[in-house]
Amino acid sequence: MNDVQAVLAIARKDLLQELRSRAATVATLFFTATTLLMMAFALGREQAVLASATPGVLWVALVFAGVTAAAQSFQSDLEDGAFDQLMTYPVSRAAVYLGKLLANWLYLAVLGLVLAPVALTLYGAALPGLGSYGLIALAVALGSFGFAIVATFYAALTANLQAREALLPVLMFPIVVPIVLAAVRATEGALSGALSPVGDWLLLLAGFDLVYFVVCGGLFHFVVDE
Repeated sequence: MNDVQAVLAIARKDLLQELRSRAATVATLFFTATTLLMMAFALGREQAVLASATPGVLWVALVFAGVTAAAQSFQSDLEDGAFDQLMTYPVSRAAVYLGKLLANWLYLAVLGLVLAPVALTLYGAALPGLGSYGLIALAVALGSFGFAIVATFYAALTANLQAREALLPVLMFPIVVPIVLAAVRATEGALSGALSPVGDWLLLLAGFDLVYFVVCGGLFHFVVDE
């Protein structure tokens, strides 16, 4: 088995495992629904305030979902010994990381694409046109990719620690601030119809994704070997 086949096999295994157990899905849906409803109550009844807060609320919900999904992807493997067995396969550590990353990214991107129209409808945010939803979809894809890069790396780093549930968000949130900020600004620009700022924020988001991808992918073997 080469590295490409290993990446696809690991991603397929994680996605199928989640489809069967639905452990992360139940938790993420609960967190996202709670976040959307609580923020709607907290922001009040002013329609303009609710509409302007839509990008931030959407990404806060996705951040909570991403932390839960990344942690669960390693925790389920550790509990049944699958991760230790995975480390014995004749593939590179980078392939293991990429497989986990691919599964987490696809899961989070699909959730974001489903959650975006729900948030827009709930908060009464109007789209300037169909092209704006395409830009939002691109922001979700790039933002969820960057978040999945960091979340997968730190989930592996904290997987064997007793206080992993508390340490994971504490360690990774400061690192993902630039990604979340750029994703929120890009989504905000798409909703306002300002195409020039959206392009700038998307380019910045892609740049952060590339940097984090290279760094986390290069350091992953140190994390799992320890």
